[in-house]
Amino acid sequence: PEAQIDGPAVVGDNTRVEAGARLGDYTVLGANVMVRAEADLERTIVHDNAYLGKGVRARGSVIGRSSDLRAGVRCEEGVVVGDECFVGEQAVLTSSVKVFPFKTVEAGAIVNASLVFESRGVRSLFRWDGLAGLANVDVTPELATRVAMAFASTLKKGATVTTSRDSSRSARMLKRAVHAGLNAAGVNVDDLEVAPVPTTRYQVRSQRSQGGVSVRLVAGDPQSVVIRFFDELGTDLSESGTRKIERLLAREDFRRVFPGDIGDIGFPHRAIEHYTDALTSAVDVRAIRGQRFKVVVDYACGTTAFVMPNVLSKLGADVLAVNPYGSTPGAINFQRRASAIHVGNLVQSSGAQLGVVIDPDGEHVTFIDDEGRVLSDIDALLAFVHLVSATSEPGCRVALPVTVTSEAERIAGDHGSEVVWTKVSTTALMVAALSEDVSFAGSTDGGYIFPEFLPAFDGMAAFAKMLELLVRTGSLLSKVVAGLPRSHVAHETVATPWEQKGLVMRTLIEQASGEVLLIDGVKVVHGDGWALALPDPEQPVTHVWAEAASDGDARRLARDYVRRVRRMLR
Repeated sequence: PEAQIDGPAVVGDNTRVEAGARLGDYTVLGANVMVRAEADLERTIVHDNAYLGKGVRARGSVIGRSSDLRAGVRCEEGVVVGDECFVGEQAVLTSSVKVFPFKTVEAGAIVNASLVFESRGVRSLFRWDGLAGLANVDVTPELATRVAMAFASTLKKGATVTTSRDSSRSARMLKRAVHAGLNAAGVNVDDLEVAPVPTTRYQVRSQRSQGGVSVRLVAGDPQSVVIRFFDELGTDLSESGTRKIERLLAREDFRRVFPGDIGDIGFPHRAIEHYTDALTSAVDVRAIRGQRFKVVVDYACGTTAFVMPNVLSKLGADVLAVNPYGSTPGAINFQRRASAIHVGNLVQSSGAQLGVVIDPDGEHVTFIDDEGRVLSDIDALLAFVHLVSATSEPGCRVALPVTVTSEAERIAGDHGSEVVWTKVSTTALMVAALSEDVSFAGSTDGGYIFPEFLPAFDGMAAFAKMLELLVRTGSLLSKVVAGLPRSHVAHETVATPWEQKGLVMRTLIEQASGEVLLIDGVKVVHGDGWALALPDPEQPVTHVWAEAASDGDARRLARDYVRRVRRMLR
């Protein structure tokens, strides 16, 4: 009885309108509809079996059959939501947006373009490595152009942006759309065409570009693409930078210049030569040439095949090359583990001192030692920590994410070096790499940074530096790895609703009995080990890492924290 109905309005059979809700004039509700408190509908048609949560606002809209609009959703004039759609809390559907049937709109998303072929409306366009989605479905030429215009609008008119792509047709199509958006906003383009990501980053940093864009296929998913944005230093765009782009995109607040100010497209000469010259200048070429390394290199049919042979020729290495050409089908079928095992067999049969698999984009690498053994990413990371610390002055600093074993601190400390713990994101590692006295930074997935050359992941630089470090220490990689302490780290995940992630973190802090570190997530020290709970930024899950004296103890500690999180969610 406390609901307000301002007629004329029609309410169907078995429909419930809660107290505090308001039905404005010309509102029609079908059968079995639920309208929660504080909802406000005007000139809106709601079909059968729909659910409208608390505080929903709709003006001049149509809501399809069996659709679910959660609390705080706002539908502006002319919105049409198809049958069986789900719209998460606080989402906004702007004027005249059409959401086709069976779509999902994430909580907090602002949707200003119709969802027709897209799989969902997302709260944030950007994930950890850029703008990603199904090519020509989620990431369309229209979206690529609009995002490029938003990015260009954050730069000064007349600025220059360096672009590149991989060899796929999807990347070629979308890069051209990016060019159109950049030029339309008055920004010039230096196009490297097909080039590895590290080469693009170096070009941005060295040629004083104000930003960079690279379009590639998503690793392991040939149907999806990712558009990556770089700042003027060649590092990944910061979270504040991506938020600024999203705000401009949501408001359609792009800069459109007069015809005389439209940007130009240029093709820098000898960009790859400049990169290879700089890379070889960053290592001791004479020492490496004197060692006359025999190496096996798998280029994974990626764009590094256009760059790395020049580097290796200057290093005087005897090279057995695998997949030494750029090929989209080959890059699509790339399987890191299988490729590494194949290279390991070649190392054994050829008597090579080192093997490496460089991923198609050139950022991550897998190392194979002189015995043909494939190194895990953590063993390779600890080997770098040992080698860098052993060849650097006391006081050297290495940056590592908080998920890395504490053994890294002991390894660095043995040589007078220090570990700087960072957040898990690649952006955080790159920011740390720019700090003073940081000589090395590395991730747990085969990404390594040598800031003196480039403050970003570079598999080609990591390979060259590995050769140099082995020469300087007079070691074989197998001997280095054999001398490393064993680490025991376990990883678990637990489903956690978005709205309860904050509760989980606060409760873990309150219940912690040991030292608590809040670098990223909640890390609790337990005697000789630790446990880390970290909410995933893209999925409704919480990651749990734990380290202990043995694999079994680490698994038990991780599972204990999983149980704690689940109890909090009950």
